[in-house]
Amino acid sequence: METMRPSSIAVDEGEQKSKVPQEAHHHEKDQDAGALFVLKSKGSWVHCGYHLTTSIVAPALLSLPYAFTFLGWGPGILCLVIGALVSFYSYNLLSLVLEHHAHLGHRHLRFRDMANDILGPKWGRYYVGPIQFMVCYGAVVACTLLGGQCMKAIYLLSDPNGSLKLYEFVIIFGCLMLVLAQIPSFHSLRHVNLISLVLCLAYSSCATAGSIYIGTSSKGPEKDYSLKGDTENRVFGLFNAIAIIATTFGNGIIPEIQATIAAPVKGKMFKGLSVCYAVVTVTFFSVAISGYWAFGNQAEGLILSNFLNDGKPLVPQGFIFVTNIFTILQLSAVGVVYLQPTNEVLERTFADPNSKEFSLRNVIPRLISRSLSVIIAIVIAAMLPFFGDINSVIGAFGFMPLDFVLPVIFFNLTFKPSKRSPIFWLNVTIAVVFSTLAVIAAIAAVRQIGLDAKTYRLFANV
Repeated sequence: METMRPSSIAVDEGEQKSKVPQEAHHHEKDQDAGALFVLKSKGSWVHCGYHLTTSIVAPALLSLPYAFTFLGWGPGILCLVIGALVSFYSYNLLSLVLEHHAHLGHRHLRFRDMANDILGPKWGRYYVGPIQFMVCYGAVVACTLLGGQCMKAIYLLSDPNGSLKLYEFVIIFGCLMLVLAQIPSFHSLRHVNLISLVLCLAYSSCATAGSIYIGTSSKGPEKDYSLKGDTENRVFGLFNAIAIIATTFGNGIIPEIQATIAAPVKGKMFKGLSVCYAVVTVTFFSVAISGYWAFGNQAEGLILSNFLNDGKPLVPQGFIFVTNIFTILQLSAVGVVYLQPTNEVLERTFADPNSKEFSLRNVIPRLISRSLSVIIAIVIAAMLPFFGDINSVIGAFGFMPLDFVLPVIFFNLTFKPSKRSPIFWLNVTIAVVFSTLAVIAAIAAVRQIGLDAKTYRLFANV
């Protein structure tokens, strides 16, 4: 049998001639420990839908009304529609490329494996691999920080004069992450991610209902939908808003999610994406439209912050408790999903593929390495409560290329559509537009860091 990279599943000539789909021949001996233990291919398209929904429909959607404050009604809704259509299209193209290579006997289980095969080894090693790691680990840190902030919000509601600091809540939330991080494989998260799907529907419904309640009562602010700031701030605000919307649709781990599907994979990812985008449509649009309608240009970075006015709740206090609890629980699931690429690298480095998954030889390194990776994320989140600004830069350089630019490039290089065909030029247009947006969004994010730098303090209690 021809020797293949450990990143792919090899198929010999006899298997290629058989009637059984080539992708179904899963030779575990040819896989490294990361692929063997973390990226098990045992799931169905339904499980894939759970994973996709958790990775995309996250509490970041609660910032969509804030993005609308820089865009207004028309452009805001238009950007949301374009974001949904282009991201669904890009993810579907990426899945088609993965299916094509699987059918040829090279099933890619990781984003960097695709880049190695399609663009060349240097692209996978020095570009796609590092930016995917930064984006995913940055998401873990951001989830840990936001989880701590939601816990602190609950605490201050029950005890406005409480003395506990933000970093203490970050550590408490991190303890939950430490436990969930020990779940052995991506496929093992399917039940967690089903609960996560229900939770995202729950807190999105709460956010929508709360916004409508406040918007129809006399408690809410006077509705003003005008754009704030001078010309310079409006221009940078525009690109900042586009970056927020694009990264809210961001995923960054489509190949790793598709890797969890049992062979044959053909058509299953599209079904999973359809499940995910049904949830996306319900949650993103309801939260964005109701939040902006209720609070106008006073919508906060997280719409739940608008449910308080000078520390006094505008909705029943129990309602805020429940909404934050839903958010906290789903954040833990989102954080663990984005920890999977890190887990895969750790498993590949420290585990022995020739030993059993739950042998002491593999369990002890797994427990130590995963715990250390979560502890580092906890320390960063506690130490840098302004990490959101840093994550904006990472998102601009990471989510946009991974989710909008590379999929269309991979498709054009793999299937080589005619230069006269509409799909070729549509893909080129998407690549150029989103590459440009990524650069501008990164500049806007760096500018924001410069503006906010004077307020930065390590372990600040914000």
